Parts: sequence; C-alpha cells; structure tokens
Amino acid sequence: MKAERAAWREEFAAIDPARLVFVDESGASTAMDRTYGRAPSGVRVDGPVPHGHWKVVTLTAAVRLGGVPELACLAFDGATDAACFAAYVTRCLVPTLRPGDIVVMDNLSSHKTAEVRRRIEAAGAEVRYLPPYSPDLNPIEPMFSKLKAWLRKAKARTVDALIEAMGGALRAVRPGDIAGWFGHCGYRPTTSTGTPKGKPD
Repeated sequence: MKAERAAWREEFAAIDPARLVFVDESGASTAMDRTYGRAPSGVRVDGPVPHGHWKVVTLTAAVRLGGVPELACLAFDGATDAACFAAYVTRCLVPTLRPGDIVVMDNLSSHKTAEVRRRIEAAGAEVRYLPPYSPDLNPIEPMFSKLKAWLRKAKARTVDALIEAMGGALRAVRPGDIAGWFGHCGYRPTTSTGTPKGKPD
C-alpha cells in the first residue's frame, strides 16, 4: 500500500490538477447537531437532539478546481448502491465532464462497475481509483467536513430541510477553499518543466 501511495503521488505531481474531478458520497441525518458548545462556568450546555427517529440522506457530489459543479450534486433519501451511483454518473456527472478530465474515486464497489466506467469514458474522461485507505489524497474529504459542520449548525429536522441545508453548504464552498484542499492533498499546478510550484527541483 505504501508503494501504491508513493507511485500515485509521483504520477499525479506531473498532472495538471485542473483535469481532476473527485467524486464521493457523504451521509447526513436529521439528528445532526453541534458536538460542543459554550456556557458560563458551572452552567450546562443544553441542546435537544432527536433519538430513535431520524432520516439519513446521502449526498453524492463532485469537486474540481474552481468550484463544485452544481449539476454534479445529487441528494437522496437512503444509502448508495450500484444502480443509484450509475444513475448519478449518467444524469449528473457526465454532463459536467470535459474531454481529458480524470475522474477520481475511492474503491467502493458501486464506483467500480463496467457501466460507470463506460459512461465516463464515453464523455472523453478517464477513470482512476485512489490507492486503498487514502482519504488524505482526496480533496473532497475536507469539503465534506466543512459541509457537515454547516449541517450541524443548521439542525435540519426534516429530509427537505436537510437537502436545502446541503445546498446552502455547497454554495458556501469558495474556489479558494478548493484550491487549498487540492494543494493540501498534493495536487498543485505545475510549471512549464513539470515541477510542482512551490516545491524544489
């Protein structure tokens, strides 16, 4: 696994990160709330959280340098399976792809079907899968972290409200945020010699 990660970093250091499109899912529920709070010394922080009756919503999204393609986001009640993901790719992701794009996903089984690969490649893009256990190589992970912090503050208690809050959270993501996440994960613009900017030859 260490060798796979090293090979990935070496290969992608020479690839223009503007070609990269990262796709993943994140779950959220109608029971989300802040995990901490402030109160005067000796006073308990109180905040009701639903127990036993909540709904889970799955957000499937893509991120690339410059923004989150609005059409490439899909939220639905329930969990992801192969059919749901294939439908997402066909209806949401593919219309946003450009020839030469590289679509990067993790190794979830629903990501690795022949139909998913066929649809993406028909759009002129390439499919790549991250090395196993490598969320640190995926800039969509910190994006989802920011999104969940937003949702905990929103305290949406219905599916419709939760989906609306997801939209607000995604619209709050700025291009500068994404550029920082890409850089943090090792995807930096290259110079004309192929050397990553900000790194020694």
